[in-house]
Amino acid sequence: MTEGFQGIQNFHPNWIFAGENEMSDSQKSIDFERSVNEHGHCFTAFVIFALYLSQLQNGIMMYAYISGKLVEKTPAYVVVDVQGIGYHLHISLNTFTAIQPLESAKLYTYFSVREDAQQLYGFFDDEERSLFLHLISVSGVGANTARVILSSLSTHEAIEAIASGNAAALQRVKGIGAKTAQRIVVDLRDKVGKLPVIGQKTGSSYNTNKEEALSALLVLGFNKAAADKVLAKIVADNPSLAVDKLIREALRVL
Repeated sequence: MTEGFQGIQNFHPNWIFAGENEMSDSQKSIDFERSVNEHGHCFTAFVIFALYLSQLQNGIMMYAYISGKLVEKTPAYVVVDVQGIGYHLHISLNTFTAIQPLESAKLYTYFSVREDAQQLYGFFDDEERSLFLHLISVSGVGANTARVILSSLSTHEAIEAIASGNAAALQRVKGIGAKTAQRIVVDLRDKVGKLPVIGQKTGSSYNTNKEEALSALLVLGFNKAAADKVLAKIVADNPSLAVDKLIREALRVL
């Protein structure tokens, strides 16, 4: 491990730290090639590390948005076809509800780079993405937890809960304990009040609602038997509930 980090420290082409006009393109190319040859064993680690730092420190996102045909839609993810390339984007229930009637969409994105995975998250509007980015800035709140929050509460409800200091509302979300809920409120209370919120859209699908809801809950990591049992009870009490409402009700119980 120490050897790897030493390699990353040594792999620093001069043009990365030089001013934009201090080296010519040919000089940059020669310097880059020399650095790769000398420290090629750590090049991949350097690139991933640099991407990670750029996101955390500078707020730079590789993709601002992706616009194309929605070839696959589920409550947990979508596949967007852009000129023959399919992009797999993890989404919240709020975004799923908004895109249900659409054949094509423009989704704002967040590119998550971790040691073990690189994932794209999609959002129907920039307000939801902004709230998502605020949430994952809180210690102990990862991308999947933030997505569960945005699937259990609408953007407006989440902002209202945080801005009003209603930690109890956040605690009702699966996986959010008292300390995490309070930390979210303390860290974000002043920030989320500045976020604009647009109206939430509702879905209308019925025939396969329970199956779609179950699929979404499984992707979110819930036990199949437990999720199926909860959904069956909810559907028995109210068989006309839309997919998004089914999932929200299940998340309150699971």
